[in-house]
Amino acid sequence: MTDKPLFTPGPLTTSATVKRAMLRDLGSRDAEFIQAVAEIRSGLLAVAGADDTYEAILLQGSGTFGVEAMLSSVVPRDGVLLLCVNGAYGRRMSDIADVHGIATCIYEEPEDEPIDPVVVAATLDADPTITHVAVVHCETTTGIMNPVEDIGAAVRGRGATYLVDGMSAFGGVPFHLPESQADFYVSSANKCIEGVPGFSFALCKRQSLLATDGIARTMSLDLLEQWRRLEKDGQFRFTPPTHALLAFRQALRELEAEGGVEARCARYQRNHDAVVRGLCALGFTVYLRPEVQGPIITSFLQPAHPNFDFTGFYQSLSDKGHVIYPGKLSEVACFRIGNIGHIGEPEILALIDAIRLTLSEMEVSLA
Repeated sequence: MTDKPLFTPGPLTTSATVKRAMLRDLGSRDAEFIQAVAEIRSGLLAVAGADDTYEAILLQGSGTFGVEAMLSSVVPRDGVLLLCVNGAYGRRMSDIADVHGIATCIYEEPEDEPIDPVVVAATLDADPTITHVAVVHCETTTGIMNPVEDIGAAVRGRGATYLVDGMSAFGGVPFHLPESQADFYVSSANKCIEGVPGFSFALCKRQSLLATDGIARTMSLDLLEQWRRLEKDGQFRFTPPTHALLAFRQALRELEAEGGVEARCARYQRNHDAVVRGLCALGFTVYLRPEVQGPIITSFLQPAHPNFDFTGFYQSLSDKGHVIYPGKLSEVACFRIGNIGHIGEPEILALIDAIRLTLSEMEVSLA
């Protein structure tokens, strides 16, 4: 069986060797598995350019589990969280904060504008009660990139703790964790590292992590306790996703073999460039302006043509062997093409051909 290429932001297309890595049953307390966990933790810190003052914590569950673990484990009950929002995933952090009773204030930009570090600094200066700041690195709603390093400088200069949702960025764009000044940075297995779903991870300044003792609002999402157990004997506190972890170890090795994050970013950028050229030639319009667009996922405006129906468009492409992604914008009808995963320009060009044929079948002309 040949799977359809996934032009999505995760789960995404994985290599045959990553899939084969899951064809083993290892005990979660076995020495070989514990060594795999240790390799993953050190590998993540290497990808982030982190030194020995940082820790990598693996946690069962999707990326949202990781974000919830970060917020609920780090912000104290008397803390105030500034949420920088320019898309659905920033708003999701607000929802998580509400569930846990975390006091928040919101700085929101339109979905096609990046978070402004100057506004972050001014907000912190105007409200000294703010103790923590959170932002999304690559807002998957649109594919926009937020300037996490500049935001980090503003946060650090004012003594707040800095939290970053790096879900769709980590491993796919050049990033140096110490330069970002993030205290906590969370991502997941099934994004740009090109593993499979099953766990998330937090990269933390050790000093900031230790300062969270007694803060956690949950048992299973307690980052500090998860780290303490990993440090004690290399094991998870609760049943780990063994097969997903073995796949991820292989994916990390393949990232290094490809040439690291810079080489992977270059491939993703080529994918993005190819899909923009192809779809714009067909008459589609890119939602974001180029200077704020990242290479991870690309949003296109849905055509206003009366014959265009996204559900039919999506299904026709799926029937032809290509899976794209619906839009998630709050006010504008879009669809999204993911440029990440084990795909390249041949898959992009085949997708464009399928879109051209589908438009013809729908009798939609965008010229």
